[in-house]
Amino acid sequence: MAIAAPLKEKTVQKPGTTVYPILIIIGICHMLNDSLQAVIPAMFPILERSMSLTFTQLGIIAFTLNMVSSVMQPVVGWYTDKRPRPYALPVGLTASMLGILGLAFAPSFATILCCVFFIGLGSAIFHPEGSRVAYMAAGTKRGLAQSIYQVGGNSGQAMAPLITALILVPLGQFGAVWFTLVAALAVMFLMYIAKWYASRLGSLAQKSGKQKKTAENTAITKSVVSALIIIIFLIFARSWYTSAIGNFYTFYAMDTYHVSIQQAQSYIFVFLLFGAIGTFLGGPLADRFGKRFVILGSLLCSAPLAIVLPFAGPV
Repeated sequence: MAIAAPLKEKTVQKPGTTVYPILIIIGICHMLNDSLQAVIPAMFPILERSMSLTFTQLGIIAFTLNMVSSVMQPVVGWYTDKRPRPYALPVGLTASMLGILGLAFAPSFATILCCVFFIGLGSAIFHPEGSRVAYMAAGTKRGLAQSIYQVGGNSGQAMAPLITALILVPLGQFGAVWFTLVAALAVMFLMYIAKWYASRLGSLAQKSGKQKKTAENTAITKSVVSALIIIIFLIFARSWYTSAIGNFYTFYAMDTYHVSIQQAQSYIFVFLLFGAIGTFLGGPLADRFGKRFVILGSLLCSAPLAIVLPFAGPV
């Protein structure tokens, strides 16, 4: 205990130091969280056949998941900005675990929506606090830290095709029950993260208490509002086609190219895998060349490919 305390204190009290163990763990947790979300679209071909769901019903499921997980995030972020809650992280993943467990046994469309709501709620709680942990552990390497955090999430999303091919196709809807183990693992990791997070908050509070408080201008300027509107629009546009491809391109490939579910999922896997690679490269590139250049470059490069995609052959 006498040896562990100084090590812990050293990790907590140096804000300029990049804490790589915490970044790696929160990146892994992001991967596990987003792999739970990826189970939902991965199950669409299974649910469409086993429960005879229409594309409209599948769209409502995707809408419920994305709206709850996205719209609730600013609410959680606004609240935790004022009252940080380190242990909200494992609590959120526990909600997702309950949702996944219920999804494996859901007998009806309405029950599926209820389970998806809990999975989305857990994700909404995780993302703002997970991003805060990545920021606190970043030190001076903000771009790299954000890349490590984000690439975990993209990797989790890229697992959806593998989830479908290896688990859901042979086991069906019940195969989702195995992902309760994934959620339980994430909860254990996040308990460790929450302890570090709480210690870090205590250290920052103690340091700020010793310093004299100076007046700060916290007003939100028009330029900040304009920047937020633009970045939200860009995220909306990016998420629009990403969600469309991730949720429904499987059906397009099966219908157009007459391939199996497993073969159709290979297209989604390539799409999401290179999304993860691009995410990892984006942070260091932004640190080197600037955020605006990387954001505009990524959008301009992907736009023509998205337009050509419906007219491309299977190869």
